[in-house]
Amino acid sequence: MPSGDVDMPARGSLLREVRPIGHTVTVVRAALIGNHDDMDPGLIGHELRLRGVSFVELHREDHQSWSGPGVPDGIDLVLSLGSSWSAYWPEVEEAARAEQHYLAAAHRAGVPVLGICFGAQQLSLALGGRVQRSQTHEIGWHEVTPVQEAVASPGVDPVPVGGRWFQWHYDRFSVPAGATALADSPVSPQAFVTGRSLGLQFHPEVTETIATNWSRGDGERELRDAGIDRDSLLEETRRMQHDVRPRTAALVEWFLSRVAQTHTG
Repeated sequence: MPSGDVDMPARGSLLREVRPIGHTVTVVRAALIGNHDDMDPGLIGHELRLRGVSFVELHREDHQSWSGPGVPDGIDLVLSLGSSWSAYWPEVEEAARAEQHYLAAAHRAGVPVLGICFGAQQLSLALGGRVQRSQTHEIGWHEVTPVQEAVASPGVDPVPVGGRWFQWHYDRFSVPAGATALADSPVSPQAFVTGRSLGLQFHPEVTETIATNWSRGDGERELRDAGIDRDSLLEETRRMQHDVRPRTAALVEWFLSRVAQTHTG
């Protein structure tokens, strides 16, 4: 939380206030949307905190307590995490729609939005896309392939979405009308961008701790049903951390500098 003598950045000026690591920063506030038992933003949260971002937690189960229709003043960024839910489950319809309205309001207001897995599916729905069951799941470390729009061209840096990323999903989103697809896999679209909003089906935030938590209880049963050895998955996640940490840092930097700063007027 910023002290009383620090002015909050105006919406649309987020990156003028989040300064490079090692410099004095002005703290900005991000709404962190997730479920009660799964609020860890992992590597994404680490990179954002290094850049002066603090989080205000919004639990999906408590959506009735979220303040009003729209995004409150003082929220400069929205990070919507994954979930064990499916957006089309009748039992979570009210909570899912509340989040979709929140994301749509943020997008309209020019507040940068980063949706991950379920959060990206919610973002797709908020912007007129669709979510449906995939023909097969993606669980574990899978290759994500950038599409042509994300590949480097003269004078333009590549979008850092390619490579092996952690996945755990059974559903897929469609790229909303007017959005640009950035990456896909054999199972589903993997990334899209529109205005200041970015949706990622994969999990760049995953740490060994997060993967361990997900693979307990119902998650352990899901792994058995999928024929995936839990210990092997966690060992691979441990090995992948040296590779994925710098790629996640590059992805966050790209999001803040190229997406969150997009001119929307």
